[in-house]
Amino acid sequence: MTPIEFAQKYGFSVVNEGSGGCRDIEGAYCCDLLSLVMGRAKENDAFVTVMANINTIAVAVLADVACVILCEGIHFDEACVARANQQEVCILETEEPAFSVALKLGKELALC
Repeated sequence: MTPIEFAQKYGFSVVNEGSGGCRDIEGAYCCDLLSLVMGRAKENDAFVTVMANINTIAVAVLADVACVILCEGIHFDEACVARANQQEVCILETEEPAFSVALKLGKELALC
């Protein structure tokens, strides 16, 4: 399932499509400590977080995740969205807490 398909199925906002229409989500990584994400998130994971700063975009690129899912109704500012656009990072947003998003990803990916 691509990030865009996931967003459509669950009613998440697509803030920046990036490469989200042509990559499949293969796993999930939930964390707000960016140094951990850099070392532990896997390629094509959905990165679930509440961290909405420019470093989140940089870490998403370094970890080569399929998308960033920003939870709890938090939004990236215009500079972050512009950087995500430049780097082709898919950004999804939702009002839901990270735990609910993780459960949905687990269900969709048969992880639990």
